[in-house]
Formats: sequence, C-alpha cells, structure tokens
Amino acid sequence: MNGRSVFFQEFLRHPLQIGSIIPSSRFLERRVVKAAGVASARTIIELGPGTGGTTRAILRAMTRHAKLLSVEINPNFHALLSSVKDERLIAHLGDAHKLKEVIHMYGMGAPEVVISGIPFSTMSHTSGSQIIETVSSVLAQKGRFVVYQVSKRVASLCQPLLGSGQVEIELLNIPPMRVYRWEKNGT
Repeated sequence: MNGRSVFFQEFLRHPLQIGSIIPSSRFLERRVVKAAGVASARTIIELGPGTGGTTRAILRAMTRHAKLLSVEINPNFHALLSSVKDERLIAHLGDAHKLKEVIHMYGMGAPEVVISGIPFSTMSHTSGSQIIETVSSVLAQKGRFVVYQVSKRVASLCQPLLGSGQVEIELLNIPPMRVYRWEKNGT
C-alpha cells in the first residue's frame, strides 16, 4: 500500500492522533524545512513524521553529517518511516512525551531544530503543554521549534515558554496550514 492510502486509513482509525486526512503537500514540506533552517543544523528532531514526506524533505536539505531523529507513535507510520534508507535517519517508535529519554537513548545532544506535525489541537491542554515544555527544555540555545498546524492552539501553549514566535500560512496544502516558528531565547 502507498503512503497516502495508509495515511487515510490511519486517520479513520485515529482521527485525534492525526492532524489531516492526507499527508503534507510538497509546498508545506518546503516551507517547514526553510522555516526550520534545516541546512544549518546538525541535530534535528521530528515529532509526528507520519508517512515520512516531511522526513524526506528534511533529509534532502540536511548536510551529510547531520542526524535526524523522527519520533512516531503510530506503528503503521513507523513501519513506512523505517523503510527510508538513509544512515542519517533514526526512526523511533514512541511518544513525544518521552522525548528526553529518547534523545538520551540515542546519545544525541541538544537539537538545533525540532519540527512537529503532531496535532496539538486534539490533545488535552496538559498533554500539549507537557510536550512543549519538554521540547523547550531539550532545545539548544538559539534552537528553532517549528510546528505546522491547522489550529492556532499551539501558539497559546508555546507563549509561556517560547514567546509569541512567527507564523506563516501555507495555502497550497489541504487543508491550508499555519507554520509557526520559535527560537529559544529569541524571537
């Protein structure tokens, strides 16, 4: 089965865990990669990579010495992600709530970039705040946190720890997405 049909089937099974009915467009992928400044990062973490479209865009933009740790909670998405053959990619089946432990498990340092596609709008306020607190605590100084969402909810969750950040809209995606960017101890 291809990634699009798996994505749609998993959306039907777990609609609160998956933020859209179809994977990200190439336009959204490019905007996310650019907003994150992937090309200048050595350690990148991706939360909720889904079927791996954004993962592949990140890998194309990364330097050959960079590392990408992708954390996916859905076993079917993880299986697709694990089929990506790139020595720079670590595909981890797990939960974003355990990000500190996962980073430690793989012996990685503080990431310069964390990219998230997990749907903050469908999780509890407490759960979303915990994930953002964890991201903020592991992110390197001047590190970038980039989130793509339909909803504005993530902005209010990030405000106490990361400030107001920046937002752009990618219209060439179904549905259109907001791309948020925060810099730790910056704008």
